[in-house]
Amino acid sequence: MSSNTSDDEVFEYSGNGQIVPKDVVSVRFHPSVVKVDNEAFCRCSDLREVAFNEGLKKIGKRAFEKCESLERISFPSTVTEIDDEAFACSVSSVFYKWKCVKEVVLNEGLEKIGKKSFYACESLERLILPSSLTEIGEDAFWRCSSLLFNCTNSRELVLSEGLKKIGKRSFDGCKLLEGITIPSTVAEIGDEAFSCLNLKKVVLNNGLEKIGERAFSMNPFQSITLPSTVTDIGCSAFSHCKSLREVVLNEGQKKIGRWAFNECRSLQTITFPSTVTDIGGYSFYECSSLKEVIFNEGLVRIGKGSFNECTSLESITIPSSVNDIGGAAFWKCIRLREVVFSGGLPNVEPTTFCRVDALERITFPNLSSRLEAIIQDGRVELQNKIQQFINQNEMIEWERGGTIFITGETTRIWLGWSLKRRDGWCLLKQCIDRIVNWIEYYEMKEGTTLFELALWKARIDQVDETTSLDREACRVNVPGPVKDVILQYLL
Repeated sequence: MSSNTSDDEVFEYSGNGQIVPKDVVSVRFHPSVVKVDNEAFCRCSDLREVAFNEGLKKIGKRAFEKCESLERISFPSTVTEIDDEAFACSVSSVFYKWKCVKEVVLNEGLEKIGKKSFYACESLERLILPSSLTEIGEDAFWRCSSLLFNCTNSRELVLSEGLKKIGKRSFDGCKLLEGITIPSTVAEIGDEAFSCLNLKKVVLNNGLEKIGERAFSMNPFQSITLPSTVTDIGCSAFSHCKSLREVVLNEGQKKIGRWAFNECRSLQTITFPSTVTDIGGYSFYECSSLKEVIFNEGLVRIGKGSFNECTSLESITIPSSVNDIGGAAFWKCIRLREVVFSGGLPNVEPTTFCRVDALERITFPNLSSRLEAIIQDGRVELQNKIQQFINQNEMIEWERGGTIFITGETTRIWLGWSLKRRDGWCLLKQCIDRIVNWIEYYEMKEGTTLFELALWKARIDQVDETTSLDREACRVNVPGPVKDVILQYLL
């Protein structure tokens, strides 16, 4: 207790529902107190000094809310929990500036800081967090705009191992914070937890599973590596990080949330691991410097508007595992020239490639390689049949030894306009499906020939070596109706 305060001015708090006078200036806690009651000192606007007792374990909800004159607090090592809004400076209006506490020393033993505990304490300058801390609640240090960490002038927060959860908006508005290191014990970062505006360094460690909505949005850091344990990237988690140049995704990640990296305008390349099955809607919207996108087999869905207005993108290859591409997924990718489908044509919305004026080629290498193999086997009638069909459909062309593709100036106009039509992609898919069906029929017909050869060989193997039976006599012909049944079954 300060020497400037006489014993007559000191109020002794014993807990158990004791009424505290609103004009109290200095408080001494009785050694028997284990909990500060909810709202015990709420609105004690003249309170300047508090001497907690060793043995105190919990500080209740709103216990010191709006104590405008309180400047420094030191907690005993026995405190394990600071409840919701315990030292909140302003709940009714986040813009009202209170003369709040300037320094907080949290000692070892503290495990939980409740939500809004230091809500809008804009004068709070120094904070020391113990390694025993396991949970930081929602809005715990929201808008603590003067806050520094651990020691004078430190602009980087290194949280200790043992911390498990960082709640919503915990450090939102902490404008002086420039660096954050998340320990491996943290499994979840809440929504808007670090919308600090000035983060230049973010280190995430294995063990992290979930990154909440807008958790790191609008910060100027240039690189982020997401651990393989992260399976959930929330909506807008890294949106508007306009200096972000590098994003490293690792095997194990499954889904990219909606708007996750939208308007990351310095991002130049992104590679999706094979474990990612879903790219959320508008997740890379307006990433205007994005030149290279590498998908891997395993991807199932490319969401609506995912790469909308990625104006530097020139070529993409769609894995055969993709079965759905949402509307406007590549809308206004004005430099996109080629789209390669590794398998067949998936479900593609009419507006997927709308306003892609440079698009001149859609390629199906898997299909063309199968067709080429058939042609090399001498199936001239099949080649002529497909070529005749292609000639009747000007949107499709074929080159021997190359690919089946869509190309040419006339076709570019067709691509630019017809693919926007409700039936544009439907017509294209019908054409490709027709060719695929012919190829599959031939491949399966060849399969019945192999079946005949297998039966023939089996009969030859059964003939005794001393028997002079003509090999031709061992031939087995599968009757036409049986072949038709086999083909119908296979198709």
